[in-house]
Amino acid sequence: MNEELLKKIIEKKEFSQLPKKDVELVFEKFENKELNDYQKLKLTRDLLRKIYSSFSSRKLLREVKGRDVEWFLNKHKSTKERLPFYGDIYKKIFLGVTEKEISVIDLGAGINGLSYNFFPKNLKIKYIGIEAVGQLVDLMNKFFLNEKINGKAIHESLFELEKIKKIIEKQKRPRIVFLFKVIDSLELIERNYSKKLLKEIVPLADRVVVSFATRSLGRRSEFSARRNWLINFVEENFNLVDDFEINGERYLVIEEK
Repeated sequence: MNEELLKKIIEKKEFSQLPKKDVELVFEKFENKELNDYQKLKLTRDLLRKIYSSFSSRKLLREVKGRDVEWFLNKHKSTKERLPFYGDIYKKIFLGVTEKEISVIDLGAGINGLSYNFFPKNLKIKYIGIEAVGQLVDLMNKFFLNEKINGKAIHESLFELEKIKKIIEKQKRPRIVFLFKVIDSLELIERNYSKKLLKEIVPLADRVVVSFATRSLGRRSEFSARRNWLINFVEENFNLVDDFEINGERYLVIEEK
């Protein structure tokens, strides 16, 4: 792609720490259209903003001192909605897990790593969060360091599939992989990538948890689309261990057949 345009696209702070891979994939949607460079730049930024800013707050992209964990979780749209329910969500996700030491790999983590203290107290969890927005990676790593938590955030694109697989494979079993509200963003960038990703990572994990919104952020209205394509794909290719909904977010807990 045009390297000069790439530099201009990421000049804005909100895009400055996105993986080059993600920016290139979004730009490719407009690269060959009959548009001038300004139009391509604007459309790329607009789509990146839709993909990433829909679940993050610009307040989280700035250095904020003296704030507690709950303040941060309330400033991130998805974690704000989960905040009163994290205990119930994790209780259901880890139901039936008998091992005491578990690796959690959170793909497209946002700032979900800050919910670490909501994990069941009887489990010893090593948390790995993989996130494309570099500022959120820094925020999580500061939290882990300050709280002396066995956690690490990694700045990486979910479209770097081989790198993602290597990160998962390095973690001790049992491995539980989270994909919370990530599917829609992946599909906006590359159609059917979610299916490809799940086929590659489910065999590497003992359990994968995929979630998606059933109502829009900030509104109580239900979506008409129920992600039937995703549910059908999961049922055809994997074992659906659990399927539950909490506060407008549906969770599919799946395992390899």
